[in-house]
Amino acid sequence: MIDVLVVGGGPTGLMLACELRLHGVEVVVLERLSAPTGESRGQGLHARSVEVMDQRGLLERFRAVSEEFRVGGLFAGEAREWPEGMDTAHPYGLATPQPVTERLLWERAGELGAQLRRGREVVGLGQDGEGVTAELADGSRLRARWLVGCDGGRSAVRRLAGVAFPGEPATVQTLLGQMEAAEDPARIAEVVAEVRRTQLRFGLHHEGGGVYRVIVPAEGVSEDRAAPTLEEFRARLRAVAGTDFGVHSPRWLSRFGDATRQAERYRAGRVLLAGDAAHVHPPTGGQGLNLGVQDAFNLGWKLAAEVAGWAPPGLLDTYHAERHPVGAAVIAHTRAQMTLLGTSPGAVALRGVFARLMDFPDVNRYVTGVISGVDVRYDFGPGPALLGRRQRDVQLVDDPAAGRLYGRMHAGRGLLLDRSGLLSAAGWEGRVDVLVDGCPELGAAAVLLRPDGHVAWVGAEPGVGAGLPEALARWFGPAE
Repeated sequence: MIDVLVVGGGPTGLMLACELRLHGVEVVVLERLSAPTGESRGQGLHARSVEVMDQRGLLERFRAVSEEFRVGGLFAGEAREWPEGMDTAHPYGLATPQPVTERLLWERAGELGAQLRRGREVVGLGQDGEGVTAELADGSRLRARWLVGCDGGRSAVRRLAGVAFPGEPATVQTLLGQMEAAEDPARIAEVVAEVRRTQLRFGLHHEGGGVYRVIVPAEGVSEDRAAPTLEEFRARLRAVAGTDFGVHSPRWLSRFGDATRQAERYRAGRVLLAGDAAHVHPPTGGQGLNLGVQDAFNLGWKLAAEVAGWAPPGLLDTYHAERHPVGAAVIAHTRAQMTLLGTSPGAVALRGVFARLMDFPDVNRYVTGVISGVDVRYDFGPGPALLGRRQRDVQLVDDPAAGRLYGRMHAGRGLLLDRSGLLSAAGWEGRVDVLVDGCPELGAAAVLLRPDGHVAWVGAEPGVGAGLPEALARWFGPAE
């Protein structure tokens, strides 16, 4: 029996496979498509996802093929300078097209030993107390102890598992595609600037070599969400901008709506949901891909602990408890952005008010924290402000070659960072590393970090370990 079947080979499923393989879990990834599409809806990594890649030693791979952007806000098109005082050592995002992200994570999952299978569609599902049976379109069956649906907004896994997906249907749709344009680039830029004074769901972004990423409002809502034709793009461009810019030779064409839905539960027995299978929302703010990657980062070590048999009671259920509110918040924020992107007089007036508010540094900092994901704090109960937040990367100081904290987290284990050298994780050595370092940036005498970098315990004074054994047992099971 396979340990974990991951259904869906996008960024969420591949990140989850990487996390599971760090812990020796047998993983099979089933991707319905026989080859990558090249379609790029997700355009990059926000600061928290940059941190995630650094925590797993993948950041340099992404930096080698990406450009940094240091833009604050990014809420309903209201970009500002990156605000001062953000709690991160990575104050930037990476412009990484989704196909590149998928390629890098596919390569990494394969390096770690995940079995990656394309052209495998799940059409049936059954589970019992011992495992899950997946029926594939070719008639074959696979048996696994656990199955995770990372198969997108139209998730077959979610439907087959009987998980409700309540929310709001689309009221508007937008066409998105990549194609060439014959119009003079200067003229394109001039028209785009004029149209975007009133219509922000519009743009032609030059991607080099005469190729543009084109976005334009659709005429209505297509119930079947069928891919648009090039002629539909041309007609909508003429209606909105007065010209179709001579667009031709499409690479890919798609449409998306402003529907917002969220799975009632992220776990149904031995079946779990992550990424768009658990939540859908408009792509405003560029949060979708990032939200899915961070779902996987939260789930991976917990599911691995369950497979290995050391998970404390209820650990796996904290996945829903922690990530469902984060998904709900992103849905609320994207709904707000869609309102601000409207063209009615009221929406235009509201956008003007919001734009003025964004000029205040505190507002910019708050909005940037929301969009980038660095403001997420899980509810671990009462305690210091740091408890439940992810620990930002800090410089280690005791050893000249020590480097930075995230460099010590590549294996995906827990970490006790102790400035005093008097604390111990005895009994949990197989799950938690201990690092002694003076580290003046830490802001606490000691911290216990979960494998996802969130602070599970804070030591108030040097050498004082009150509550540490309880925190170790809560997150890493009984002592060995």
